[in-house]
Amino acid sequence: MTTAETTPTPTAGSTPSTDPAALLAEMTLEEKGALLDGADFWHTEPVPHLGVPSLLVTDGPHGLRKQVEGGDHLGLTDSVPATCFPPAAGLASSWDVDLARRVGEALGAESRAEGVAVLLGPGVNIKRSPLCGRNFEYLSEDPFLAGRLAAGLVEGVQRQGVGASLKHFAVNNQETDRMTVSADVDERTLREIYLPAFEHVVREARPWTVMCSYNKVNGVYASQDPWLLTRVLREEWGFDGLVVSDWGAVDDRAAAVAAGLDLEMPSSGGAGTRRVLDAVAAGTLAEADVDRAARRVLELVARAQPGLAAGGTVDLDAHHALAREAATASAVLLRNEGGLLPLDPEHGGTVAVVGELARSPRYQGAGSSQVNPTRLDDALGALRAGLAGRREVVFAPGYVVEEEAGDPVLVAEAVAAARDAEVVLLFLGLPASYESEGYDRAHTRLPDAQVALLEAVAAVNPDVVVVLSNGSVVTMPWLHRTRAVLEGWLLGQAGGSAVADLLLGRADPSGRLAETVPLRELDTPTVGAFPGELGHVRYAEGLLVGYRWYDTRGLDVAFPFGHGLSYTTFAWSDAAVEVVDAAAGRVDVHVTVTNTGDRAGTETVQVYVADPVSAVARPAQELKGFARVPLAPGESRRVRVALDDRSFAWWHTARGTWVVEGGAFEVRVSASSRDVRARLTVELPGVDVTEPVGPASTVAAWLADPQAGPWLRERLAGSGFATLLEDGQHGEMMRAIPLVRLSRFPGFPVAEDALAGRPGAS
Repeated sequence: MTTAETTPTPTAGSTPSTDPAALLAEMTLEEKGALLDGADFWHTEPVPHLGVPSLLVTDGPHGLRKQVEGGDHLGLTDSVPATCFPPAAGLASSWDVDLARRVGEALGAESRAEGVAVLLGPGVNIKRSPLCGRNFEYLSEDPFLAGRLAAGLVEGVQRQGVGASLKHFAVNNQETDRMTVSADVDERTLREIYLPAFEHVVREARPWTVMCSYNKVNGVYASQDPWLLTRVLREEWGFDGLVVSDWGAVDDRAAAVAAGLDLEMPSSGGAGTRRVLDAVAAGTLAEADVDRAARRVLELVARAQPGLAAGGTVDLDAHHALAREAATASAVLLRNEGGLLPLDPEHGGTVAVVGELARSPRYQGAGSSQVNPTRLDDALGALRAGLAGRREVVFAPGYVVEEEAGDPVLVAEAVAAARDAEVVLLFLGLPASYESEGYDRAHTRLPDAQVALLEAVAAVNPDVVVVLSNGSVVTMPWLHRTRAVLEGWLLGQAGGSAVADLLLGRADPSGRLAETVPLRELDTPTVGAFPGELGHVRYAEGLLVGYRWYDTRGLDVAFPFGHGLSYTTFAWSDAAVEVVDAAAGRVDVHVTVTNTGDRAGTETVQVYVADPVSAVARPAQELKGFARVPLAPGESRRVRVALDDRSFAWWHTARGTWVVEGGAFEVRVSASSRDVRARLTVELPGVDVTEPVGPASTVAAWLADPQAGPWLRERLAGSGFATLLEDGQHGEMMRAIPLVRLSRFPGFPVAEDALAGRPGAS
């Protein structure tokens, strides 16, 4: 067993105190102001004479990145070895909350052993566009799925006595101008798409910290937005932890403190503290705001002490095995024509492994999340080991990963290997330079040289299996040249072994897409509205993000959200819906899933809700529940997916609350957003969202009102206006006029002053 163990290093000063209120009472204003600034790149400020220690925080959504010396925010400085788990783009495709929780526990254990108090992750920003350069670090295009998986990660980390930092709050969906751009988005879209994942994690997993994003939201920097940091995060959702800035996200330090941002990172060299103290002296910042932020820093210090004191030993072998399990669950079998996969490990001809990425894996993204792995499996080595002595394996690199132009010699070598092989395993993917923190992708294509290699190989051997390595989706105009495609994402340090397990049938593919694969980049929702211009990016697509866009518009896609194949087969039967509590919107969905194949496998039941008649525009359907179902051959399970009132609700901007509009909803029990296995109907009472009519309401609204309508019709009876309002050609135009304006028309039978106080009028 390989282990890693550290002994916590005592911080200079007396024994750490754990009473924030008592400590705050003893501190000077200057000491409190200093506490709100980082000590260096990764540490908080200590207060030695009061026994307040410094805390170490590190990057690490998918693995600990504790830098050896100095510090930077982009992974340029070496870091201690740590287990590199699949980044979020991969892990999300597992649709496995328990697995996410166990990965979180491993991350927390390694952090605790290294004396880390807070691990900076996970990221739950929505994949608004496949061009976002940091999509590998985010979970999904869907807020429901992202929120559940992130809650599992946070719970796992914090079970180890280490804090998590939920990021980047909020609406950080691009890297272009990320430190200055204003994300201009309406409140309903914020509430229904960009905030729910944060809300779920805050309410259910209670993260110790939340990290603000760099960008502005509707013109206000997130770091100093009181609506985001105080009203929504704390007052509505009940967040009781600390808000930390993203590294370098603070614009106006005093305004940030007042808005609810507690800790500025990294160290500002004292500049932030001076601005805070100057603002208090000038009377533009209340000392109570400084006290509040300082208390939260002290509360975080106290919260971290038990875990830091415990230290710990880490079983790195067990963590590598978990990384392999996670990678296996993350890969998605997109295509498998004729059952080409899995390969028979015992019998058959030569297997040609083509592609440098099989030998030199790309297993994580670039930037602040870059992990120094404890070991690294490559697919070529794993395939050779898995087929040793039974089937011959030949290898040809085919291309140089970071070179745009193809190498004729390498292509010829690959074609020769493919021509003489029974099957070709072609490893393709995005070079690291294509996607990274700090900049967005230029396009959604694979490198031209790799596509040309595929064409050349497929011309001499049609039995081509493509294995992809990419942190965000790629378009696949070359799909017809393949018989099978395994979407490998970025699978962490054990991804090579996991891919071999899947290709050789030692494991059954169970991944399901957490984002849609479009046919063309031009079909994506943000064309013309990404990455913005002149300091602003308009979220013009509104609610229609990801599958909501493709499904609502009826666009064909390469592979839909939720799609994934298995080596076994499943039958679904007896779907039913049960209203548990109509008033509370509690509904249970049931379906029986049977493994009808001859090997074990895992199916994922997805439940979508559609509202066919609504007072507002809604997406065609929305994911509101899911369940992974592992089944032995021939086994059946009755699956229950619970829905609540939020499953049916939309955000009523005028009322400032969630509303369930009464009526019939369609519940779709599905294997993907496009593979509906059962359509069920449920009736819920909901609330009446009809607004009372008033003078400014349209004539149509008055006529539709059960009280005001009869009153108005009685007064219009026999008049020319009654005829006009019912006219087939012009009536619709007339009914759209506010009644108060129509009342001013010559000859209109109802005077303006008679409208107020009428039945049904407000």
